[in-house]
Formats: sequence, structure tokens, C-alpha cells
Amino acid sequence: MSPFVQTIDVHELLPQQEPIVMIDRLMYFSMDQVQTLFCIKEGNIFVGGRGILSACGLLENIAQTCAARIGYINKFILHKDIQPGLIGAIRNAEIICLPKVGDTITTTLFIRDEAFGMSLAEANVKCGENTLATTEIKIAIKEEWQQS
Repeated sequence: MSPFVQTIDVHELLPQQEPIVMIDRLMYFSMDQVQTLFCIKEGNIFVGGRGILSACGLLENIAQTCAARIGYINKFILHKDIQPGLIGAIRNAEIICLPKVGDTITTTLFIRDEAFGMSLAEANVKCGENTLATTEIKIAIKEEWQQS
């Protein structure tokens, strides 16, 4: 793991800003794998009355892990501005368990294919050794969209 990657302010990588930022730290980056950490906090917009993060919150965390990867590539490799993306598809999503306030989740993204501004990835969300969710996600980058 690169100590540099772990010192990056995720706000510099994401098009999302508070209160919807769903990752705290980029832990690992390579072109085909990314890992983030996120501590579930009281008052998070995806946390319900019982202190549990919703399935939508887990999926947003996965999408923002994708966005952090794209942001890292743009900022530190291509020296470009942050590009918004769009979830093109979520397939085979399995939510096994939902985390609660105080839990720290680790989201690992494995890039399977990239072409024409689209990235296809597999995601795995864990809390400690317990798998919380897995899915396949397809992300489209805004730069590739047609301007009207």
C-alpha cells in the first residue's frame, strides 16, 4: 500500500460533496483495483432511525469508490479535472448484512473491463472479515456523453 494514496483528501477526487460523501479514505490504488474505507456516522443521510446504513447507502459507497478511482486517474495520472459519472448498471447485487453506526467498512473494487468511457467492475464490501455486499457495477464517464 502506498502511504501517499492514504493521505489524499477524498474530496479532491469526488464530484460528490458533503453531506453525500460516502468514503473517508482511499487505501489502495492500481489501475485494476481500488480500496476505500468508510466509517458509518450518526446523522448520515443513508442511516435510518435504528442506526443502520441502508442498502442504497452501501451502493452509493460502491459508486463513490468507482468515482475515487476515476478521480485519482484524472488528478494524478492524466492531470485533468474531476469528471462526473453515471451508474450504467448494477447486476447480481447481493446485500448480505447492513452495517451500523460506528462500523468501518472496506470496499474493494476490481476493474474487469474498460471501453468507450465505460468501466465494468466487481465490488466487495466488508466490515472486518464479514462480507456485507457484493455486486457488479458499470460506470459511464460524463466526458464520453454527447453534448446537446
